[in-house]
Amino acid sequence: MEELRKVLLDLLSKVSGLYCVLITDRDGVPVLKVLTDKAPDLATRPSFLSTFGLAIDQGSKLGLGKAKTLICTYSQYQIIQINKLPLIISFIASDTSNTGHILGLEKYIDPLLVNLTLAVADTQ
Repeated sequence: MEELRKVLLDLLSKVSGLYCVLITDRDGVPVLKVLTDKAPDLATRPSFLSTFGLAIDQGSKLGLGKAKTLICTYSQYQIIQINKLPLIISFIASDTSNTGHILGLEKYIDPLLVNLTLAVADTQ
């Protein structure tokens, strides 16, 4: 867990405008969180983060399958959530941050999620 935290902190410092990286379960309960003081408090709450699970369930009703990624942009922020069920990776960044660069971080995080995924899957 500490190795994953170090990797996330390193990624946070490498991407301009990236304020927060959260790994949560499907219900929005944080498993691991690294953030800066610029991260909006409301966006890091489980009540907000759990909406991703609802959105992918609703989106699957379109007949296109499960969503892999959800990108929401707001006036000052963008939130990028990646489906790694039973985990969800959420990135909170400024509206001017490079979205493609943030999406590219997935390849650095994926290898480190194996044990975490097993631990979360066992508790559900």
